[in-house]
Amino acid sequence: MDLLEYQGKQLFARHGVAVPDGRPASTVEEAVAAADEVGYPCAIKAQVQIGGRGKLGGIRIATDRDEAREHATAILGMDIRGLTVHEVWVERASEIEAEYYAAVVFDRTAQAPLMMLSTRGGVDIETLSAEDPGAIAQLHVDPLLGFQDFHARRLAFEAGVPRDLVRPVGALMAKLYETFVEEEAMLVEVNPLVVTPGGGGDGGGRQVRALDAKVTLDDNALFRHPDNASLGNPSAEDPQEQMARERGLTYVKLDGDIGILGNGAGLVMSTLDVVAQEGGRPANFLDAGGGSKAEAITSAVEVILSDPKVKAVLFNIFGGITRGDEVARGLIEAFHQIQPQVPFVVRLDGTNDEEGRRLLAEANLPNVHTAKTMTDAAREVVALANQAMAEAAS
Repeated sequence: MDLLEYQGKQLFARHGVAVPDGRPASTVEEAVAAADEVGYPCAIKAQVQIGGRGKLGGIRIATDRDEAREHATAILGMDIRGLTVHEVWVERASEIEAEYYAAVVFDRTAQAPLMMLSTRGGVDIETLSAEDPGAIAQLHVDPLLGFQDFHARRLAFEAGVPRDLVRPVGALMAKLYETFVEEEAMLVEVNPLVVTPGGGGDGGGRQVRALDAKVTLDDNALFRHPDNASLGNPSAEDPQEQMARERGLTYVKLDGDIGILGNGAGLVMSTLDVVAQEGGRPANFLDAGGGSKAEAITSAVEVILSDPKVKAVLFNIFGGITRGDEVARGLIEAFHQIQPQVPFVVRLDGTNDEEGRRLLAEANLPNVHTAKTMTDAAREVVALANQAMAEAAS
């Protein structure tokens, strides 16, 4: 689950990461009131889960109340690369002497957290890593050992951090790692991590703080973090994926036109491959799970058909703990409730498969085809989808 910037900063503050004072706002009046509270100058920042907001006018500095109103009016409702801005984050403007980059990401290959630090922040990190990989210091952390002081010193040395900033940068990296572990995140990224000028009236030296926050939480761990579970951003979520999640289905939207339903992740993955091999383009990954009942099948059909791009649907069910007759009843019930207008190809194999095929035959559902093998089913559904596309074009 990806968080908005201000949600990530609130998570950071919970773990002692220094962030600028700010307030979220969803209306112009709330934004102006927030600007009055944090003080001027302040930054009005669009809250969308995409980079490059500043270049597209999504981040503006207000020096007084009138400018705060003007900027909030311009940003709220703005379209930024296909995403509509529904909220802004209003924060006190920071004095910036330098911009760094810091991140903790789970490296699946190494099966360990990867810490990254660079003194060249504030730019597109993908471009930087491609043009100058040596500009980003990297270090894997043994999960059993955790992030230690010597890790911080090594990262700071390799990144070229000035001596007076080694301690504050190390302390902040330790807090980012704490956030990563305790919140069960997959990514914690700060770009930029800003260095503020020293020599102020309080006599303090240069300090570092997180001017941005990009956080991705592990969906599978949210049941242990009820406070975080409420941080999702429904407006940024695909409507089919949101519908599937609400119904307890495992669904990933793809860019094709053939709906796919199977029971078990491995079978669904194989179905996607076979459909692609036959020249088709899957519209989704949908795993109804083992032991799928009629209600789950009905919900799955509704989710698949909610995607207007779907021209044909392939049901590929292997009955282990899943019973073919239950699947058939679910499909029959779905057709009675939804009355789909696209063709279905059904392949049932395994437990009670003959009973399932008998039920489908007796129901005589319109535009439902059966196949004996996965390859036959894939070939037929691709042909039906192509036929539907041709008819729509003519």
